[in-house]
Amino acid sequence: MGYDIARFQGEVDEELICPICSGVLEDPLQAPICEHVFCKTCINEWLSRQFSCPIDRGPITRNELKPVPRILRNLLSRLLITCDNTSLGCTAVVKLERLEIHHQGCAHNPNRPVPCERCRLIVPKDELEDHNCIREVSLMLQRQQRGINGILLAINEIRKDIGLLKSCIQENIGAAGVNPYVPTVLELLEEDETIRWLNSLQRARVRHWGAMISNPESALQEIVRRALTESGCPSHLTAELMGNAHERRWPSGLSTLETRQTNRRYYKDYVCKRIPGREAVVVMAIDNRHMNDDMVLEPGLVMIFAHSIE
Repeated sequence: MGYDIARFQGEVDEELICPICSGVLEDPLQAPICEHVFCKTCINEWLSRQFSCPIDRGPITRNELKPVPRILRNLLSRLLITCDNTSLGCTAVVKLERLEIHHQGCAHNPNRPVPCERCRLIVPKDELEDHNCIREVSLMLQRQQRGINGILLAINEIRKDIGLLKSCIQENIGAAGVNPYVPTVLELLEEDETIRWLNSLQRARVRHWGAMISNPESALQEIVRRALTESGCPSHLTAELMGNAHERRWPSGLSTLETRQTNRRYYKDYVCKRIPGREAVVVMAIDNRHMNDDMVLEPGLVMIFAHSIE
């Protein structure tokens, strides 16, 4: 349905008038052969009853309609029109191409979105008087909860799919006679994060292994913990490493003074990384695959020294 011609300032060319509704063209479409132009709504409604041009009765279908030439669209866009809310007090006159933008922000628009002063929800202006904050907030929370529930269901389905895929991979790998363990995505991400952190540390050399403190007091452990965090050590890794800072958590080859003395000759083979600013090192399993299992620990261990770290 076209725009009421009475709303326009100045004379409107007859080429811009819809022959069906006699209003100024709105969303115009053109017939393919005769090139007559109509409002989109008007011509679609007409063609729902008969497949012919309203002017010359030539055959036409909806699929044959096409956009009007750019020059016609430009002429329409420059026409000056009064606001939709003139009857409500708006005196604005704007170009047709700006009408929708003006309408959305028009102070006289009864449907203009405005914030409620109590709950701050955005509601149409004409609904503000009857707006019930408690009801609307409750409905909003219900919608959000439904959205969250939908996400949780989707996550559970994804987990199931991952579980099935993992089982399938493990079965195939197991059938091939190799280790069937398949790391999770989280484990792969954590390993990547660990490698980046390790690469940022300097290689350490221990001059005197006898200066190792096998049962560091809690205050000393806290100092080393802070140094790990400040070095960029991932939080999950910091907790595990500091849990392995005491001999009671060390592997069997280091767990007692006797075994440490027995295995002293192997210390030179350790790949150690210095904890910045401290007489302490980390011995990570990922750097020490060449060591026997009784000399390394997953993911690694912390060794604190009284001195001797270079």
